[in-house]
Amino acid sequence: MKKIIFITLFFAFPLALIAQEEAPKDTIPNGWTRAGNISLLFNQAAFNHEWTGGGTSNYSGNISLTYDFNYKHDKISWNNRLIGEYGISKNKDDKYSRKTNDRLELNSILGRQIKESNWYLSLFFNFKTQFAPGYTFNEDLTPSDAGYRTETTHFLSPAYIQFGPGILWKKSDNLYVNVSPATAKFILVDKEYTTVNESIPGALDAYNESKYFGVAANEGNRFEFGASLSAYAKFDIMANISAENILNLYSNYLEDPQNVDLDYTFNLVMKVNKYISTNVTFQAIYDDNAVEGFQIREALGVGVTYGF
Repeated sequence: MKKIIFITLFFAFPLALIAQEEAPKDTIPNGWTRAGNISLLFNQAAFNHEWTGGGTSNYSGNISLTYDFNYKHDKISWNNRLIGEYGISKNKDDKYSRKTNDRLELNSILGRQIKESNWYLSLFFNFKTQFAPGYTFNEDLTPSDAGYRTETTHFLSPAYIQFGPGILWKKSDNLYVNVSPATAKFILVDKEYTTVNESIPGALDAYNESKYFGVAANEGNRFEFGASLSAYAKFDIMANISAENILNLYSNYLEDPQNVDLDYTFNLVMKVNKYISTNVTFQAIYDDNAVEGFQIREALGVGVTYGF
């Protein structure tokens, strides 16, 4: 628990500093505003047979899409963001390529301003899943052996749905914090991953030791009720360099509320010109229903970016 609190404060502190800075008044006119960004990053290394320094030819690629469609009408504010990301890598001698990134997410926050302030009554919705199957690999076997690659996830398994009322502090579309003390959360999975023959001695106990994303045996979903916090801060460090912080926290009142789920993403974009940029991404996830420990992802690449 102490580790979770420390990590949370460590990531939330930069957001708090930003929130203390004065920002210009929101001058967005009534109506819809839309903006999107698509980027393709590619990395490759090749070695010929005579290369004596060691190394394996490989390639990796990542494509990402973000699309914001926001609405404003007087005191009503509705922010929506669609995120899609997918990446793979492959070594020359490997039979299978491996995913480096896979994410499909929709975030939506509806707010009504309280008087003439930065505070809003809010209602939020979040949906998250992945595009393609995910696998674990048994490195003790060879790629041609049965059981070398085992599918563990796929589209909508798992899928996460969260929604609930709350309070929103919003300085602009690039700086806001939303707190929902009454959040409903559903975890949806394919029952093929939870099916247990209870007539086999010990089978149910073995499954319960490491439930599939917390879902009970022979079930296809799990319901939780708790509190959530989401924060977003995007700012320019200097000309052509921007940083984006995304923080999501969740505590389940019904089971182990001290185990706070954490999902933090930091994106650094350094533009070379209108179409070429260098992207740095760091993501840390803690979810004890998925795995006991932190999931860490880092990515660095140079690629083509197009805004629309």
